[in-house]
Amino acid sequence: MSTWIAIGVTALGCYAVKLAGLLVPAHAVERPYVRRLAALLPVALLSALTAQQTFADGHALTLDARAAGLGAAAVALVLRAPFLLVVAAAVVVTAGVRAVGG
Repeated sequence: MSTWIAIGVTALGCYAVKLAGLLVPAHAVERPYVRRLAALLPVALLSALTAQQTFADGHALTLDARAAGLGAAAVALVLRAPFLLVVAAAVVVTAGVRAVGG
Protein backbone atom coordinates (compact mmCIF):
# COMPACT_ATOMS: atom_id res chain seq x y z
CA MET A 1 0.00 0.00 0.00
CA SER A 2 2.89 2.39 0.59
CA THR A 3 3.73 2.30 -3.13
CA TRP A 4 0.31 3.71 -3.98
CA ILE A 5 0.71 6.41 -1.37
CA ALA A 6 4.04 7.40 -2.94
CA ILE A 7 2.43 7.46 -6.40
CA GLY A 8 -0.43 9.60 -5.12
CA VAL A 9 1.86 12.05 -3.34
CA THR A 10 4.05 12.31 -6.45
CA ALA A 11 1.02 12.93 -8.67
CA LEU A 12 -0.27 15.63 -6.32
CA GLY A 13 3.19 17.21 -6.16
CA CYS A 14 3.45 17.31 -9.95
CA TYR A 15 0.01 18.86 -10.18
CA ALA A 16 0.93 21.47 -7.57
CA VAL A 17 4.11 22.42 -9.43
CA LYS A 18 2.20 22.72 -12.71
CA LEU A 19 -0.49 24.82 -11.02
CA ALA A 20 2.16 27.07 -9.45
CA GLY A 21 3.67 27.62 -12.89
CA LEU A 22 0.29 28.62 -14.31
CA LEU A 23 -0.33 31.07 -11.47
CA VAL A 24 2.86 33.07 -12.13
CA PRO A 25 1.92 36.49 -13.55
CA ALA A 26 2.76 37.00 -17.23
CA HIS A 27 4.86 40.12 -16.56
CA ALA A 28 7.18 38.07 -14.33
CA VAL A 29 7.78 35.49 -17.05
CA GLU A 30 8.45 38.06 -19.76
CA ARG A 31 11.44 39.65 -18.01
CA PRO A 32 14.69 39.31 -20.01
CA TYR A 33 16.52 37.68 -17.07
CA VAL A 34 13.83 35.01 -16.68
CA ARG A 35 13.80 34.32 -20.43
CA ARG A 36 17.59 33.85 -20.49
CA LEU A 37 17.40 31.59 -17.46
CA ALA A 38 14.61 29.54 -19.03
CA ALA A 39 16.68 29.13 -22.19
CA LEU A 40 19.77 27.95 -20.29
CA LEU A 41 18.08 25.71 -17.74
CA PRO A 42 17.53 22.67 -20.04
CA VAL A 43 21.19 22.77 -21.11
CA ALA A 44 22.34 22.86 -17.50
CA LEU A 45 20.05 20.01 -16.48
CA LEU A 46 21.11 17.84 -19.43
CA SER A 47 24.78 18.54 -18.68
CA ALA A 48 24.30 17.57 -15.05
CA LEU A 49 22.52 14.36 -16.05
CA THR A 50 25.28 13.50 -18.52
CA ALA A 51 27.98 14.09 -15.90
CA GLN A 52 26.14 12.03 -13.31
CA GLN A 53 25.60 9.13 -15.69
CA THR A 54 29.21 9.27 -16.92
CA PHE A 55 31.21 9.75 -13.75
CA ALA A 56 29.05 8.15 -11.03
CA ASP A 57 28.81 4.51 -10.02
CA GLY A 58 26.43 4.24 -7.11
CA HIS A 59 27.83 6.53 -4.42
CA ALA A 60 31.36 6.74 -5.82
CA LEU A 61 32.99 8.70 -8.61
CA THR A 62 34.57 6.63 -11.32
CA LEU A 63 36.59 7.15 -14.47
CA ASP A 64 36.00 4.39 -17.00
CA ALA A 65 35.15 3.79 -20.65
CA ARG A 66 32.12 6.08 -20.47
CA ALA A 67 34.42 9.06 -19.89
CA ALA A 68 36.43 8.16 -22.99
CA GLY A 69 33.21 7.96 -25.01
CA LEU A 70 32.10 11.33 -23.70
CA GLY A 71 35.47 12.78 -24.65
CA ALA A 72 35.15 11.37 -28.18
CA ALA A 73 31.67 12.88 -28.47
CA ALA A 74 33.00 16.24 -27.29
CA VAL A 75 35.76 16.17 -29.90
CA ALA A 76 33.25 15.28 -32.61
CA LEU A 77 31.03 18.17 -31.51
CA VAL A 78 33.94 20.61 -31.60
CA LEU A 79 34.66 19.43 -35.15
CA ARG A 80 31.00 20.14 -36.02
CA ALA A 81 30.21 16.52 -36.88
CA PRO A 82 26.59 15.54 -37.55
CA PHE A 83 24.71 14.25 -34.50
CA LEU A 84 24.63 10.64 -35.71
CA LEU A 85 28.40 10.70 -36.15
CA VAL A 86 28.82 12.15 -32.64
CA VAL A 87 26.80 9.28 -31.17
CA ALA A 88 28.64 6.73 -33.30
CA ALA A 89 32.03 8.06 -32.20
CA ALA A 90 31.01 7.84 -28.54
CA VAL A 91 29.74 4.28 -28.98
CA VAL A 92 32.81 3.06 -30.88
CA VAL A 93 35.28 4.61 -28.43
CA THR A 94 33.40 3.36 -25.38
CA ALA A 95 33.16 -0.15 -26.80
CA GLY A 96 36.81 -0.09 -27.83
CA VAL A 97 38.01 0.96 -24.39
CA ARG A 98 35.83 -1.68 -22.73
CA ALA A 99 37.12 -4.35 -25.14
CA VAL A 100 40.72 -3.46 -24.30
CA GLY A 101 39.89 -3.73 -20.63
CA GLY A 102 39.58 -0.12 -19.54
